[in-house]
Amino acid sequence: MYSTVELMDMGLACLAEKLGIVNAERFIATIKRESFDYTTWQREYFDQMSPGQFRAEALEYAKQHPHKGKGERI
Repeated sequence: MYSTVELMDMGLACLAEKLGIVNAERFIATIKRESFDYTTWQREYFDQMSPGQFRAEALEYAKQHPHKGKGERI
């Protein structure tokens, strides 16, 4: 489990890596300004998909991002 500071640092690093620092800052500003609710956004996004489309995209994602970690059963 990460501390809040560690989690925020890692999140900003991911955004900056993918978007660049300027667009990462714009993204954060947009989220704050719009009172963005990630859960609602995801729900609206996935509710528009058919089960077949969801499955196809999930399988494609799994192919492109194979699990390389050391899974641990708890």
